Amino acid sequence: MNKVSKASPASRRHAPSVTIHDVAREANVSIATVSRALNGSDAVVDATLKKVNAALAKLNYVPHSGARSLVKRETRTMGVLLPDMFGEFFSEVIRGIDQVARQRQYSLLVTSTHGDSHSAEAMLKALHGKVDGLIVLASDVEMYRAVKQRLSHTPVIFLNHLMGADSEAFDTVSVDNFGGALMMTRYLMGFGHRRIAFIKGPEGNGDAEERLMGYRKAMTHLSETTTADLEYPGDFSEAAGFEATRLILRHAPRPTAIFAANDTMAIGVYRALREHGLRIPNDVSVVGFDDLPFVRYLDPPLTSIHAPISELGSSAARRLLSRLESPEPPVPHQEFMEVLMVARASVGTPFDASEAINPITDPETPTPRAPPNPEKTAAVPTASSPSSPSPSRRKKP
Repeated sequence: MNKVSKASPASRRHAPSVTIHDVAREANVSIATVSRALNGSDAVVDATLKKVNAALAKLNYVPHSGARSLVKRETRTMGVLLPDMFGEFFSEVIRGIDQVARQRQYSLLVTSTHGDSHSAEAMLKALHGKVDGLIVLASDVEMYRAVKQRLSHTPVIFLNHLMGADSEAFDTVSVDNFGGALMMTRYLMGFGHRRIAFIKGPEGNGDAEERLMGYRKAMTHLSETTTADLEYPGDFSEAAGFEATRLILRHAPRPTAIFAANDTMAIGVYRALREHGLRIPNDVSVVGFDDLPFVRYLDPPLTSIHAPISELGSSAARRLLSRLESPEPPVPHQEFMEVLMVARASVGTPFDASEAINPITDPETPTPRAPPNPEKTAAVPTASSPSSPSPSRRKKP
């Protein structure tokens, strides 16, 4: 069957002056028939479609998207709600979502809560009725519940994993935070590091909690080491990494490695170490998480866990579209995307030679060793979140 033709871009300048009534009059059909033709109804026969198409072309008519959305009860718009929009992490997430949205001719409505619960409530009210579905990066557990309550009839995909009893009630797409942190900590241990400081993410943040759990799991192999005095507060910002490092350097004995729970905090770590005259990795090794594009240009390039951030966004967008197009009631699903290890020049053996021994005693886990060239890769232990079956691997930088 023929389809309704679209007006050329140049003709759109004249679209506002032409109405559906004009098209119906020109085609000598009813307004209802033109409406059905514009909406792709099979009830309109080919001969009538040809007449409507001819009228559309002659009058340079362009269907009004707002009017069509009222009829079809769709906006062809995805909402994206983030805790912030500053930094490469969020821009990569948006880039992945946008790639899928553009392929399917959807628009994006992106907004931020700035980590404020009152702002989040206001944004949710503002988005109601303006989007067909929503992709949310929740800053805490309460955000999950607020979204579900405010937008109970709107499909929602969350970009991080909710920990706890309610986790299976939500549609989520997240990276293997637990497995990545476990792998990175064991990687440092393979160099002989035993005093590994960890800079945490925000309290109540699911990604931050899973990364902390992975670090703690790996550190249990060091029976003589407790992590309580090696864990430092952070909030995923450069300033938090800087301040935490200043506290770490007061610790006696000084940690030989610092694991920042994200790459942004690692920038603050670099700055603080340099201000104290310490070299990376000669004096202190530093690692991060996310493998944002800029970390390969740091001096030295940062060893990090590669999280497929853009793919995270595109996967969530595809899932949301699937929910929108399926006539069946959605069954919540939790998806974990695998992470990869990227070894660069920010890790070395501890400054104290007595530290350079293998601290791992788990017989099921092979010991990671430093490759001859930090820019090259070699096999390292794999680890996955307890709720994620997919393995983690190493990636060439």
